[in-house]
Amino acid sequence: MAVPKSKISKSRRGQRRAHDALTATNYVEDKDSGELRRQHHVDLKSGMYRGRQILQPKD
Repeated sequence: MAVPKSKISKSRRGQRRAHDALTATNYVEDKDSGELRRQHHVDLKSGMYRGRQILQPKD
């Protein structure tokens, strides 16, 4: 069974885990429809992205 060479302190363990926190997804209000959508993603209701029609709008 593997045994660590030295004890890892609580502070060092915490430093390693500092980047493991989950972040909430960022939503912005669409300029045209006013709906919330994720940044840098296609608006699924209208099918628009950066002023261009990418997808067919949902009915």
